[in-house]
Amino acid sequence: MPESAIAQRPLVLHSSDGIRLAAIHWDTGDRAIGCVVAHGFTMHSNRGEVQRISRTIAARGIGVISPDLRGHGRSGGYVTAGADEIHDVAAAVAWLRSAGYRWVAVLGWSMGGSAVLRYAGLGGDADAVVSVSAPGSWFERGTRSMRVLHWAFETRTGRATTRVLKRTRISPDGWDSVPEAPAEVAGGIAPRPLLIVHGELDQYLPVRHADELAAAAPDAEVWIEKDMGHAEVATTEALADRIGAWVLAKGEQSLAVCDDGTRDGPRGHWQH
Repeated sequence: MPESAIAQRPLVLHSSDGIRLAAIHWDTGDRAIGCVVAHGFTMHSNRGEVQRISRTIAARGIGVISPDLRGHGRSGGYVTAGADEIHDVAAAVAWLRSAGYRWVAVLGWSMGGSAVLRYAGLGGDADAVVSVSAPGSWFERGTRSMRVLHWAFETRTGRATTRVLKRTRISPDGWDSVPEAPAEVAGGIAPRPLLIVHGELDQYLPVRHADELAAAAPDAEVWIEKDMGHAEVATTEALADRIGAWVLAKGEQSLAVCDDGTRDGPRGHWQH
């Protein structure tokens, strides 16, 4: 689909816990297949990397909604490292459903990957899931990049620096209790399709995090990308197009068996 045929429209969403969220809808005019693109830490819907991914997937004829997760971009609230961001994913999915999309996938990069895995694994209303560069477990400190990230979240200086340099607002309260890690809930996504993408050169999260997710969800499809680093920055247009093709194939396969116009497969019953 030519880029000129895709309308890019700003939206305002509201999460169930009261956070105002800015978003962009990449409208192809087709309401068969839609997806949520959930970005990673310090990203937002107007960043070039997120725009490239969203545009490339939309070029496949897939409607895309790209929200600024809480604490990022033009959205309110504070970053909670994948814990409360599940409410942001839920708001984006609900908008796609209300707009008439019949089949909806949730796609997430890094922290956004944690959010979509947890949302769907806890029963969220997603027909398929793609996680890119997502952690399987919390508290990784084995890489320098993750140690810097922990400093950003756990210290007043780190949070202030992140707010000034990255315009990203981290919650000063931390977690009241440790939320379910992605690998602890990924098994709940089945029988819905799950794609796990991870780079061999990921400087934040070693490949063993993809192994943890795959072990928890043995029916998942796993792509270990040889020359890929971490998240959106490392997601080339070619890889984004392959992900879009995977989403399109799963959606068309599912919709093809629905001769009465309804979606096949289980819908989630997320109650958080």
